[in-house]
Amino acid sequence: MDSRSGARARAQASEPGNSGLPRRPASLLAAAIVEAIEAAGVLVAAILAGVDTSSGRSYHANSGIALTLIGIATAVALAYVAAGLARARRWSRTPALLTQLFAGIVGIYLIQGHRYDWGVPAVVLAAAGFAALLVPPSLRALTGEPAPPAAGERGRPGPRGR
Repeated sequence: MDSRSGARARAQASEPGNSGLPRRPASLLAAAIVEAIEAAGVLVAAILAGVDTSSGRSYHANSGIALTLIGIATAVALAYVAAGLARARRWSRTPALLTQLFAGIVGIYLIQGHRYDWGVPAVVLAAAGFAALLVPPSLRALTGEPAPPAAGERGRPGPRGR
């Protein structure tokens, strides 16, 4: 294969209609952004716990260190899930939905504890994350289902439909 035909094949493969992979819908990108914001929030909370531990304001130094390390590991895991969503990886759907459930529950507890500064954003992000993950385009992208044909467009009959 010469260089021109190889370049042409690469260009055709990069066009949205010609790749074998489904296009990533905007709603899935929104879900990835929500997940990344939640990862950043967990990282900030872990850093604050570390600062409190180092300044002696933690109940016990060992528990403060453990909480900080667990928080950092959780933030890394959430960032990994966000990257999976951004790439429309099927495995990322369940952990992303569980993240939204957990964030919503924690947000409700924070609101009940009069911590509106952390609770309200957590609940809003959880609701936005659920919505972005559960709209049909996101579900299709994460389950591998083909998109329905556009209005007025007929699909080609398969081998059995001829």
